[in-house]
Amino acid sequence: MSHQTGITANEELLNFFGSCRNGSVRVLSVTIEEEALHLGEWKPGRGSWEDDYDDLVLPLLKEKQPCYILYRLDSEAHGGYEWVLLSWSPDDSPIREKMLYASTKATLRKEFGATQIKDEVFGTVQDDVSLEGLRRHRKSASAPVPLTSREEEMQELKKNDVGVDISVDTKHQTMAGISFPLVPEAMNAVRQFTEGRLQYVQLKIDTSAEEIQLDSTETTLPVTSLSKHVPETAARYHLYRYDHNYEGDFYHSVLFIYSMPGYACPIKERMLYSSSKNPVTDLLENGLDLVITKKLEIGEGTELTEEYLLDEIHPKQNLHRPKFAKPKGPANRGAKRLTRAPKDQGSVES
Repeated sequence: MSHQTGITANEELLNFFGSCRNGSVRVLSVTIEEEALHLGEWKPGRGSWEDDYDDLVLPLLKEKQPCYILYRLDSEAHGGYEWVLLSWSPDDSPIREKMLYASTKATLRKEFGATQIKDEVFGTVQDDVSLEGLRRHRKSASAPVPLTSREEEMQELKKNDVGVDISVDTKHQTMAGISFPLVPEAMNAVRQFTEGRLQYVQLKIDTSAEEIQLDSTETTLPVTSLSKHVPETAARYHLYRYDHNYEGDFYHSVLFIYSMPGYACPIKERMLYSSSKNPVTDLLENGLDLVITKKLEIGEGTELTEEYLLDEIHPKQNLHRPKFAKPKGPANRGAKRLTRAPKDQGSVES
């Protein structure tokens, strides 16, 4: 906030700020004295700003004494030169001084001209405000802001925006947008699954080869052993035919299971599997005429219990939900009480 301390620049400093606009001043220091901002030392430029920097800035740094240093760059913007504001605050300087300079910086920016200041650097040791320190600061400032996990996922989804070029007529095997085809071995296994010759097929994405490969198959696989086929540290797609009896009928339920063990997988792998899931199921349903009973997403194999699968395939419905009945009032509660006597009611003479 401006003027937090009530300290402002004195007349000499304000006039000097005006003379800095013509490019004759390379560096100046500003100190706080007698409750005002004062002009300290200043120097003209001799060469390029990088050649001048350490020779002119470092001698202005005093032990145990905070100060501001304004250093002019060679570039111009907003009708004047661009400057760097260095806030020098040594660790061994008095706490009151450090607080005073920290709370007065906004005032200095305003009175010098905030639009002229391109960068700000804070330093407690000489290395922080040296030319190398300034370069580190500018490199860090230009780096991308760290993203949250959610933002990383959204960024990856945008990079791998998926489109599908699959139809019943074309029988196209390539998933357009990310271009991950099913290799012939995987395609043959899926066909055998659709024909009933395999009960289980596991598919994986090879990110280096940019293709979907066959991981494993099973001719028969009891539901009690299904969970053992789910990797704990890698994502996979699973096709499983769940043969079972339910309420007197026999079912061949085809399940597509997408397993993703959370953050045990790298962000790129999570995004590729997530964005490829719909193209894979479109290929199975539209390209190979496979009727998928249920599509499931799980985090770990232990979720694949028989009870869980039955609940997903045959969700329970409450068909006999009782209607809400309004409770009756208390019995023999008597006649309603009049709260006001009729207007024409008068006294009765004996």
